[in-house]
Amino acid sequence: MVPALLLCLSLGCAAALKATCLSAQFRRPGDYIIGGLFPFGMDTINLTTRAEPSLVGCERLFLKGLIWALGMKFAIEEINNSTTLLPGVRLGYDMYDTCFEPLMALQPSLLFLTRRGTRAIGVHCNYTDYQPRVAAVIGPHRSDLCLATAKLFSFFLVPQVSYGGSSEQLSDTELYPSFYRTVPSDKNLVEAVVQLLHEFGWNWVASVASDDEYGREAQGQLSSTAADHNICIAFEGLIPTELAEPRAQTQLEDTITSINKTNVNVIILFAFDKAAQALLKHSIRMGLSKKVWIGTEAWMFSSTTASIPNIQSIGTVLGFIMKAGRVPGFHNYVAELFTSVQQEEFCQESREVAQLLGSDTLQMHCQPCDHVSLDDVWPTLRLSQIQPVHLAVYSVAHALHRALGCTHQACPTAPIRSWQLLHFMNTLPFQVNGQSFRFDESHGTNTGYRLIFWSWENSSLTYLPVGEYEGSFLDINSSLIRFHTADQKEPTSECFRQCKPGQYKELKGYHLCCYDCTDCPENTFWSREESPSCSSCQAQQWSPAGSTQCLQRSEHYLLWSEPLAVALLTLTAITAALTCLTALLFLKNLQTPLVRASGGKLSLFALLALALLCLSCCLYVGKPSTALCMAQQLLHALCLTACFSTFFVKSLEITLLTEFPRCAPSLLHWVTQRAWLLVALCLLAQCSLCLCYLHLGPDSLLVDYKSLPREVLLVCHTQSWGAFTLMHGYNACLALICFLGTFMVQTAGKKYNVARGITFAILIYFITCIFFVAFFATLKTALRSVTQICTILTTILGILGTYYIPKCYIILLKPDLNTEDYCQYPVRVEPAEDSANRQ
Repeated sequence: MVPALLLCLSLGCAAALKATCLSAQFRRPGDYIIGGLFPFGMDTINLTTRAEPSLVGCERLFLKGLIWALGMKFAIEEINNSTTLLPGVRLGYDMYDTCFEPLMALQPSLLFLTRRGTRAIGVHCNYTDYQPRVAAVIGPHRSDLCLATAKLFSFFLVPQVSYGGSSEQLSDTELYPSFYRTVPSDKNLVEAVVQLLHEFGWNWVASVASDDEYGREAQGQLSSTAADHNICIAFEGLIPTELAEPRAQTQLEDTITSINKTNVNVIILFAFDKAAQALLKHSIRMGLSKKVWIGTEAWMFSSTTASIPNIQSIGTVLGFIMKAGRVPGFHNYVAELFTSVQQEEFCQESREVAQLLGSDTLQMHCQPCDHVSLDDVWPTLRLSQIQPVHLAVYSVAHALHRALGCTHQACPTAPIRSWQLLHFMNTLPFQVNGQSFRFDESHGTNTGYRLIFWSWENSSLTYLPVGEYEGSFLDINSSLIRFHTADQKEPTSECFRQCKPGQYKELKGYHLCCYDCTDCPENTFWSREESPSCSSCQAQQWSPAGSTQCLQRSEHYLLWSEPLAVALLTLTAITAALTCLTALLFLKNLQTPLVRASGGKLSLFALLALALLCLSCCLYVGKPSTALCMAQQLLHALCLTACFSTFFVKSLEITLLTEFPRCAPSLLHWVTQRAWLLVALCLLAQCSLCLCYLHLGPDSLLVDYKSLPREVLLVCHTQSWGAFTLMHGYNACLALICFLGTFMVQTAGKKYNVARGITFAILIYFITCIFFVAFFATLKTALRSVTQICTILTTILGILGTYYIPKCYIILLKPDLNTEDYCQYPVRVEPAEDSANRQ
């Protein structure tokens, strides 16, 4: 075979400048005509300036399209020469140029749908008996062209088999019931790309696609599939396909700039060769650092892409191409054909045979092909995938063979409509060169992919297979890949780092795998690997920042051993001792004028109440309970009432003596004789209020988990502020009455002013209450107990210091003043004298 090819190449070189009749090879008559849509040309020349529905032309020859068309010609001639497939039936073909433009593909598509033997498409209600010019159509290559033509052919149910349309939209058999393809869909390609990214741990990538149906569809599939595999697409960009547009260069430059900002090391490029070449040229010109480029067959096998100056500087190129076998005999066939088309006799016969199909009104065959030599085609021929075209033709031939009811010897002559082929294409497999193929439910053939690596050796490019993807399994021989890194190992392309235990992933923006590792806040913990957030501890637990577990909270209250508690208890003991000593001193001097003037036994009762109030401070230390919380407030209120009730009796006496001197003798006797009754009535009133307090809402134990970060606070909680105010407000009212009855009272200089002691004692009580209410209402910690202890002690010391201590001073140090004359208020009968004394 090699010598024959070398001979053909030499003959082709010798006649390179001589015009051939290759353009006449794309039409042949037959019993059944198969239409072909191939991109012979590219770069439309008058599409944008088109003002009338004239024919659109192409500027340059697309060699791959020519080779694909020759692949169809070769397959049909193989079938026509076969003795087992369609024996006795001759297939014809009619191929037209699509120029990669949907408008160009629609014109021959309409021609294929004309009634056989005419150039008209009949308008009917029922097209069951309608027989179009062609039995089936092979092509076109690109998805956007397929989407345009498939709707036409699907209406007439004419089988259309594409050798390159990979859009997932075309898998919808309801919209496109007669569309088939011999290539995998973009969904399969994207799954292969995602598997490759996952294999190398690349989860921070950029995606660039051409702004056409193929690019947008593949990029959309990648976006949805990558998210399911924790792969983040840092940048998604579309690059123009029409590079002559004014904004095209700006778009390309903006794309490169955006990629550079993302700091990705992997770029996935879904584009055809023209758009891909433009992007790669700009990346080289703008100095984009070396990356891993993941491409597809659409641009990886382009010779013009590989010949871009300094293309090696872009980094590592990997890509997937469809896994397709070689078509035996095709290269020899092309070499022989190029030799034949240079012979006048062969050309004359070809033109005559082509004319049997009728005059070609479209003039859309491959006119530039007449000036192409085998030497021009050979480099592209070696890299082109012909099997998809070959399979497409054979799938139609096998369906026709079964529809006609052919045997291995002959085929009966029976009229067959195009739509009748669909049943056999849907259900039955077919054999080609010993391999079995069949269309799946979406009318496609998933033959798998090969992973190709651009291997450079001395500026020579080799397309090196390094892996295969079949089904959902990717097998890579990574040792064959030499990456652009210094150690030739795969680069990293990650947005995140591995978080430590006790850290959660704080997302950056909208990227699922781009995050910072942040310590879990206090009272939360890191529960499991890959957790997107920290879990909260239970109410009775706590944790420090960055914790992996929760700890049990300790109970917090005013402990007996705390320095502050010890200090307060010491002060309580001193105050209680002082109160008791005062009571003993008063008891010892109970019959002296000063003690009797201060209340006598009532003073002893008040001092005992203050001593009991002082001892109640011990209820605020230690672990609280609901019973203790209630006892605290009840003892506080009742003991103060006991003390203030004695002040009330004394204030009443003073008021009668000073304000009502005429009534004083009779009333004063009643008050002094019934002093204990008044005290009892005062206490009885407070007891009733205490019962209301217990009924409406007594203080209870509150287990507070929120106030302290690491401890559970045990504190007494006031349930009903109304009941609390009512109970303690009663004492305030008693104190106010005492204050109003004594604060304006004056005595002569040689008399002891008992009223002044009550006035100052009540004044200190009110000042203490103001501070107590302010602190007590706002504090919710153990300091609340400290506040109450301090309030009690301040009140007791204030009463002792202003009312009882001065009397102790006189008893102990000034006994000469402890006389009836000095300690008693005189009772005056005359108003004048009464007025004079008050002044």
